[in-house]
Amino acid sequence: MDYIDKVLQKLKDWARKLIEALLGPEAEPEPELIPIPVREPNRRSR
Repeated sequence: MDYIDKVLQKLKDWARKLIEALLGPEAEPEPELIPIPVREPNRRSR
């Protein structure tokens, strides 16, 4: 059984490398944006 597991792992690695070569590496999630406080100018009422 250990031999079969090693062969399956090799096949998974080769398949992953093939997919990465064809489609590019896996997309990473975009980092969450950090809100930046912005000072608004005082608005005068008319």
